[in-house]
Amino acid sequence: MKMKYPLFFDEVDTIQLYDPLSDFLGAFEEGKVEIGYLDCVKQAGHSCPTVAGAYLMTMVGLKMLYGTELPQRGNIYVGIKGERSEGTIGVIGNIISFIVGASGEEGFKGIQGRFSRDHLLAYDQKMMGEVTLKRMDNDTSVSLSYDPSVVPGDQRLRPLMGKILQGKASDLEEGIFKELWQSRVKEILLSTELSNKIIQVY
Repeated sequence: MKMKYPLFFDEVDTIQLYDPLSDFLGAFEEGKVEIGYLDCVKQAGHSCPTVAGAYLMTMVGLKMLYGTELPQRGNIYVGIKGERSEGTIGVIGNIISFIVGASGEEGFKGIQGRFSRDHLLAYDQKMMGEVTLKRMDNDTSVSLSYDPSVVPGDQRLRPLMGKILQGKASDLEEGIFKELWQSRVKEILLSTELSNKIIQVY
């Protein structure tokens, strides 16, 4: 059975990285890894403004840190301003850590001192933005914030969600809700005119 999903997922730019651990163990040829928005939706189990924002912050942050060079997975420290259990903070952390290969103390400990992924993710950090990405090889860093309110949701979303959660919505209403929900996510991810307002860099 072929998995079906909104077509705009494939329109979002992918993130290219070099993964030395994958290279060493032969998981990906030359350690080259490509992660797309669809991969992050699979990781999170849903597509929403939070997942989209985490993806965009990571994409922008990596471009700021590496330019045209391939970002190195497992070489990036992730600091997050909020507490892991606060609102959607944990979701943001999960998406970013998945992309850049950063874990907390529970992460991969490496092989004879190389390729470790642990102690590269920390919450409740003091910073200008919401998220900070730092290269471990040269200590350069960038902080970012995300403002989804720049793309407001359709006014029908909240009442439709209420009806669905109460089991009172028709099939047509459920379909409309899904389309409206993903339409907002699409605009967040693909609106080049609003990109500078959606993501702030410090």
